[in-house]
Amino acid sequence: MKTILLIGTGGFIGSVARYYVSKINLSLHFLSIPFGTLLVNVLGCFIIGFLTGIAEQRTILTAEWRLFLMVGFCGGFTTFSTFANENLMLLHNGLSYSVLLYTGLSILLGFTAVYLGFNAGAAL
Repeated sequence: MKTILLIGTGGFIGSVARYYVSKINLSLHFLSIPFGTLLVNVLGCFIIGFLTGIAEQRTILTAEWRLFLMVGFCGGFTTFSTFANENLMLLHNGLSYSVLLYTGLSILLGFTAVYLGFNAGAAL
């Protein structure tokens, strides 16, 4: 139950933070891209990379803090950070081909799923 509360609380805070940061989309137009979402993804990647670096080099982050910050907060803030961190771990393990495959499949299948889901919803 403690694990669920740690992840859930971190996720709540991350989701609220994502909402406020992504509101930039409403006020800033940069080359017609959703800048707030881009900012959330980049910030999330930096945060999870920073936390992973700390976790690997020092014993500052307990297992509970990792769950709260990395799984909860970063997961609620953006799952893109988890995706990027998993690719980094694959690279660290010498699995360059897996990085290309995982990235390619994620983009292709993710976009295809959004397209199919949109069409299914629109057909109702």
